[in-house]
This record gives sequence, structure tokens and C-alpha cells, in this order.
Amino acid sequence: MSDYLTYLSNITVPMLNGMVITLSIFAVTIVCSIPLGFLFTLMVRSKVKPIKAFANGYIYVLRGTPLLLQLMFVYFGLPLLPFFGQFLIFGRFTAACIAFGLNYSAYFAEIFRGGLLAIDKGQYEAAKVLGLTKFQTMLRVVVPQMIRVCLPAISNETITLVKDTALVTVIGVAEILHYAKTAVNRDGDTFAFLVAALLYLMINFVLTMIFKRLEKKYEF
Repeated sequence: MSDYLTYLSNITVPMLNGMVITLSIFAVTIVCSIPLGFLFTLMVRSKVKPIKAFANGYIYVLRGTPLLLQLMFVYFGLPLLPFFGQFLIFGRFTAACIAFGLNYSAYFAEIFRGGLLAIDKGQYEAAKVLGLTKFQTMLRVVVPQMIRVCLPAISNETITLVKDTALVTVIGVAEILHYAKTAVNRDGDTFAFLVAALLYLMINFVLTMIFKRLEKKYEF
């Protein structure tokens, strides 16, 4: 029994360290991608055609290509670009955050766009009658309703993000799956994969509870 507990400790402690990296990538991605996604949503709705075309192109490319490919391009591909490549050399963690932030901003942009489309046009007209500026209308009327509509989709995308962080192992970032694979290759025992799965489930359980509370808060 003591040998089993020792083995469990030997594989779990490194994965808990990897969990810190997983959560760090998750946090940076959320903090960066949600505001950036909303910005691109506004750009898509812009009446300036070049801005609208750029935003649509960005969203199309980022959503239309695999995140794994984008991750490898940021880390391995950008430094090889002529002229500017020498200025685009990033560490593994930084490259992972950049790739995830850009990718998820495109997905959040589409989620927010759907949320804005769900808001009745009468809301804008009522705000105009009340003398609210466009900024006040967006901040006080549109955004709160948009958040309510988008919360289930944001929740789903957030859970997907936690699982996608496992992709960073391809560029050598030592997160949960990295340590699990190391343990399995070293010991010839797949138990480490079960521990890794439990850690991912634990993170997503906490996130699910948080979003359920948020959804209740925005019910009306």
C-alpha cells in the first residue's frame, strides 16, 4: 500500500506543477481573447469596408485552420519569416499564449456577434429616445443583454479551452499532459493518464459551477 501511495505521489506532484502552467495559459487566454474577440465583433459591424473585411478575414482564417497548426506556426514558423522573423522569436509559454489568444478571440468574436444579433432593434431605438449616446447604449443596454445570451456558448468554449491546453505539449510546454506522457513512457503504466483526466475534469467541474451561478445571476 505504501509503495502504491509513493508511486501515486511521484506521478501526481509533477502533474500538479503542470496544472499551474495549464491554468496560467487558460487565464492569459481568457483575459486576452474575450476583449479582443469583442473588438473584432465591433469591427465586423463597422461601416468602414476595409476594417470589416480585415475582421472577417481574421475570423475566417483563425477559425478555419487547426489550433495545433497555429501553435506550431507561432513557435516554429514566425522566426523563419524574412526580414521580421528575428523579432518574432518567442519562448514556449509566450508562443502558446499568443496562439491561444488569437485563436480563441476569433471564436469569441462569433459568439458575441450572435449575441448582438439576438438583441431586438427596438432596444437601440428606445435608448436613442432616452437620449443615450452610442457608447452609453452599448455599455448599459446592449452588453448586459449580450452577455446573458452568450453565457452558455462562452461556458462551452471555456471548457473546450481547458482541454485544448493539452496541445501545447507539442512545443514542449510542461503542462499536465506532458508530465502524464513522461510518466507513462517511463513506467509503462497508463495510470498517469487517468490522473491527468481527473485533473482536467476537476478544473472543468469548477468552471461549470461558476458559469451556472453566472447564468442564474443573469436570469430575468
